Amino acid sequence: MTTALTSHTTEEVRALLTPPGSALLHELGHGLGGPYHVLFPQRFDANAAAFRQAFTEAGVDGRVYYAKKANKAAVYVERAAVAGLGVDVASHGELREALAAGVRGTDLVVTGPAKDDQLLRVAVLHGALVAVDALDELDRVLALAAELGRAAQVLLRRLPSGQPHSRFGLDDGEMETALRRCRTEHVDMAGFSFHLSGYDIRERADLAAESVRLCTHARTLGLRADRVSVGGGFAVDYVDEEDWRRFNRSTRPEHFHQHKTFSDYYPYHSPVAGADALAAMLALTPAGEESSLAGLVRAAGVTLLVEPGRALLDQAGCTVFRVQGVKERDGYDILTVDGSSLSLSEQWFDSEFLPDPVLVPSARADVADAGPYPACVGAATCLESDMLTWRKLPFPVRPATGDLIVYLNTAGYQMDSNESPFHELPLPPKVVIESSAYHSPSVRPRWRLDRHP
Repeated sequence: MTTALTSHTTEEVRALLTPPGSALLHELGHGLGGPYHVLFPQRFDANAAAFRQAFTEAGVDGRVYYAKKANKAAVYVERAAVAGLGVDVASHGELREALAAGVRGTDLVVTGPAKDDQLLRVAVLHGALVAVDALDELDRVLALAAELGRAAQVLLRRLPSGQPHSRFGLDDGEMETALRRCRTEHVDMAGFSFHLSGYDIRERADLAAESVRLCTHARTLGLRADRVSVGGGFAVDYVDEEDWRRFNRSTRPEHFHQHKTFSDYYPYHSPVAGADALAAMLALTPAGEESSLAGLVRAAGVTLLVEPGRALLDQAGCTVFRVQGVKERDGYDILTVDGSSLSLSEQWFDSEFLPDPVLVPSARADVADAGPYPACVGAATCLESDMLTWRKLPFPVRPATGDLIVYLNTAGYQMDSNESPFHELPLPPKVVIESSAYHSPSVRPRWRLDRHP
């Protein structure tokens, strides 16, 4: 059996996991007839405020854009609109949803490679920033802007020097060509953008400094160039350092169902995460510079843009499944829940979602703290590979049919990036809990369904 990876959580979530709050989780499971996601928008608000505070404390003019791809729920975009955040969209559907939620077109940044003409047309009409990824895309933006009689708002996306084989961005030669083409009335060249894989804040600080210098160069060509977007990539800290170290040191194939192995994990512990990572990046002195990144940005009169997704959704949601079967195999239990692993997927790392879920027992007489009881968690489909958790989890009591399995902190990418109604299983609905009355047993939190279809 593997070691525990206890998830960080919040007071409001803990109140829902234990009586009397847990009664609401069971009632929702019964009423909705399957798995569901719970959303906590006030946590989104707090995370956004922390990113803004990091800019304020560094004395930097900064702008926070919520990366909508991290979660399809409407409520987070609605909160972004109310708070005056920007929103990062990468499709016509995402752009349409953001506008419908009240986000102004000028508060949108449109990212992604080879954007289609419909998306570009609406972006230009609404004055959204367009992160141009290639020369042919720039030509299409210029043609659309001329046709519409508008000046397109453009960021030129850089190919990171540390990732020369990336399929995204403009290399040095292409960048110079793009700058020359931007010297026209049909484009307002606002600045530069980049996005890095991984979570190395020093690499981001160095590339941000290079982009600031590139703004200075672009201004000599008569271009505005007063914004730099560093993209997202702000880590989330899911578990304690010691638990993560112990897991990596001691985990073996026999700790997983069928001796499953994985080649890569998300870094579930990060010593500097979220808005703290932004603050640390701003305080770094980039390579070849004498000032901090914050000092360079201030001196150049540049506005720094960030596009966090997962980090804005830290602790902003959880996912609930109901146990509908238990069988024993080789000294551990295999639980089958009422949904699919596609509704809980860490898909960009070759692994499952590792933080331990919490067992919320049904009302039964045989619950006793006599564990741990090792169990993996399988889904309701006919595929051997459809497992929510291959790892043999150390449950404190033996799970039984009717119990709930609650995966914590799943709002960032886990909920619906791979969703599919396979077997005609319905997609888990999203339940929004906005009440602040988590701490009083006499007041039940109010809930509603998220309005996203």
